[in-house]
Amino acid sequence: MKVLVTGGAGFIGGYVCDELWTRGYEPVVFDRYRRVTTPAILGDICSSVDVTEAFAHVDAFIHLAAVLGTQETIDNPTPAAHTNILGGLNVLDAAAQYGVPGVYIGVGNHWMNNTYSITKTTIERFIDMYNTNRGTCVNIVRAMNAYGPRQVPASPYGPAKVRKITPSFVCRALRNDDIEIYGDGEQISDMVFVKDVAFALVNSMELACGGVKHGPAECGPPFNNTVKEVAELVLQLTGSTSQIKYLPMRPGEIADSKVRADTRTLAAIGMKDYLFLSLRAGLVQTIKYFREYLKK
Repeated sequence: MKVLVTGGAGFIGGYVCDELWTRGYEPVVFDRYRRVTTPAILGDICSSVDVTEAFAHVDAFIHLAAVLGTQETIDNPTPAAHTNILGGLNVLDAAAQYGVPGVYIGVGNHWMNNTYSITKTTIERFIDMYNTNRGTCVNIVRAMNAYGPRQVPASPYGPAKVRKITPSFVCRALRNDDIEIYGDGEQISDMVFVKDVAFALVNSMELACGGVKHGPAECGPPFNNTVKEVAELVLQLTGSTSQIKYLPMRPGEIADSKVRADTRTLAAIGMKDYLFLSLRAGLVQTIKYFREYLKK
């Protein structure tokens, strides 16, 4: 069975492909970049022709492709809106045309007013419309803050254009640079190991293939941590001499926000939060990866 993974050359996409191979599926990456050894179709999610052609050759899909960024997309939201909304509609149209079931990755902070959250949540609403009126079977998994090995850091440690919590904290700690936190660090941002996210997405896809629809399943751990607590744990595990430096809250986020999963929703996809990898264990693996990455 062939499963199209849009954005499959990205961070989460790589782990999704690994999980699909493990379960005996054949992942087919749909991406603009040929950065994988997995079978791939080069194409643009914003092209209805590219997307429709890709869907003609697969049996299911996992839609990950998107333009990321919180503060990075506020000044010019149009490219992200074009990719995330138009691209999402292209996926849903192709799914409806060929009767291909699948799953869409949503965001944990779906209620925030930043470009990424707005555009991603818009497609959640369209999914409800398509499932109700056009006969699609598309499920939603809202991933909290995914982290783990192979995530690409932003400058000055790597080429990513969007700065993510874990690569930033870990790389800074390993170099003994100040760890920068937006706001006072008391905001909650559930951290979920990327392999658990991949597992959830494939579970949800399998349900869709069986004609089973469920409400948004929120993928996150049983215990919540503040951003400051995450930084302190990174310092402890790396033995770093870095200091924590507090910056003004960045645009698009809310001070004292609580981005955490309603883990009761995991039952719909056959998962239990206490089986997720702990933050400590996940950070140990992640730190080991970035120690080697920074040597390159």
